[in-house]
Amino acid sequence: MAAEPMSGKLTAEVELHGPPAKFYNVFRKTAHHIPTHTPSHIQAVQVHDGDWESHGCIKFWIYTCEGKIEVFKEKVEFDDAKKTVKLNGLEGDAMKIYKVYNPIFEFVDGAGAGGKQGVAKLAIEYEKLDPSFPPPTKYMDFMIGLTKEVDAGIVKAG
Repeated sequence: MAAEPMSGKLTAEVELHGPPAKFYNVFRKTAHHIPTHTPSHIQAVQVHDGDWESHGCIKFWIYTCEGKIEVFKEKVEFDDAKKTVKLNGLEGDAMKIYKVYNPIFEFVDGAGAGGKQGVAKLAIEYEKLDPSFPPPTKYMDFMIGLTKEVDAGIVKAG
């Protein structure tokens, strides 16, 4: 059996029922509201350095993944033209098993059938600290659930 690679990139797509621009704006300008949209996934988020809207600010997240409370400290990068948010992992539970752990959310416009307004392209760039550690599939499942729950909150809020 071949060994799994030490690094890689997981990807997934989630259809959005709310406008992708509004979704991007939640991450870009009002991240402090994310726990309101998705309390089962995110319990709290705080600015550690900078402010809510600044490229390069550092945030500290408290979240639940597979029933376990975890923490994540990240430095955010925004690409307004592509409506992309990249969270560069600095500290926390994921960093105990990954040397590199960078979740990425990209919100793409495109009206689709059944009221779909676009898609969220999700990715996790990672590099394991040890070859025995698994790829971050549990965190991708978490990102998918979070995205669906925030989308439902955006649609409900109108």
